[in-house]
Amino acid sequence: MAKSESWFVEELERRGVSRRDFLGFCGVMASIMAMPREAGARIARALQTEEKPSLIWLEFQDCAGNTETFLRAARPTTADIVLDILSVDYHETIMAAAGHRAEEARAGVVEGKRGEYIAVVEGSIPTGANGAYCTIGGRSALQIAQEVCGDAAATLAIGTCAAFGGLPAAAPNPTGALSVGDAVPGLRNLINLSACPANAENVAAVVVYYMTFGRWPPVDRYRRPLFAYGKPIHDNCERRAHYDAGQYVENWGDEGHRRGYCLYKMGCKGPVTFQNCPKIGWNEGTSWPVGCGHPCIGCAEPDFWDKMTPFYAHLSGVPGFGVHATADKVGLWATAGVAAAYAIGGFVQYGRRLKTEAATARAEAAAARAEATTTEAEGAADQEKGGQS
Repeated sequence: MAKSESWFVEELERRGVSRRDFLGFCGVMASIMAMPREAGARIARALQTEEKPSLIWLEFQDCAGNTETFLRAARPTTADIVLDILSVDYHETIMAAAGHRAEEARAGVVEGKRGEYIAVVEGSIPTGANGAYCTIGGRSALQIAQEVCGDAAATLAIGTCAAFGGLPAAAPNPTGALSVGDAVPGLRNLINLSACPANAENVAAVVVYYMTFGRWPPVDRYRRPLFAYGKPIHDNCERRAHYDAGQYVENWGDEGHRRGYCLYKMGCKGPVTFQNCPKIGWNEGTSWPVGCGHPCIGCAEPDFWDKMTPFYAHLSGVPGFGVHATADKVGLWATAGVAAAYAIGGFVQYGRRLKTEAATARAEAAAARAEATTTEAEGAADQEKGGQS
């Protein structure tokens, strides 16, 4: 066993992380990234041999929700992320150092590992009043972001506030809040992990992807990783069958709600929201908002506070059914579609029966003709035989 791998295994054992748990974690990462099972072994080899990337985590205009979900991550646990994937060298909420020592730790990484560390930004960046709405150590959030993100190997904008401005940027946006990409344009390898908050498993998967393949994952037009944001929530929702059948919750607590009917009429934004919530879930993968009976509010999308509100009113258009379609019409169309399917099925069966009956009739007629021909031939033969005698 190589020295680096031996050290890694010993460190896992010292920390109480079994080999089985570690391989399980690698399997989870492969699953999140929609890779085959064999990729788990490649991930395991990469994490055992690659040096842990240094990470600087900045918090600006935010509620600390992304830090909270990071600390409460169960699959992987925070220990998995900190010990096995990342070297978190600066994070105000969890680091022991404070004041000048904390600032020195951040500056040390920026100077000593320029172009090698990963910058994580949580929260939007206010630009109003020359950045006075958010300052740390006498410097504005914008100044710190320009310094740290400008020299990073990659910048991960964690949560919708960092990715798109979020709540602070909602109209009328009194602080002039901007997303990381807008506040510090031209960043290399900017990856947005939107949601309110972002799922810690997606955060870990992005870094694991980089460590395994030596590149950052493919992204969509909003620079979100495709493995997590490539499909609308609607596609993987467990209530999708009810949507297709035109079965909707009409009122909170009604029979349809108790039966798990589609929440579109109650304001669910799943058809226009892209994220893998249904696949990986929350609270150790046990559930997610729609699974609990609450509609998706579209928190992973840009400007969702302005575009998705009111949260409990359904959208005026249904994707795939035309911009003027409503849930009621979709229900009628779905019912009509089922009836049409039965009707078409009936016509098909009827056609098949007619075809079978016609074929049978033709066969019977052919058999009768053959029998008549045979009888006629036999009669002619008998007559000829009688004449000869």
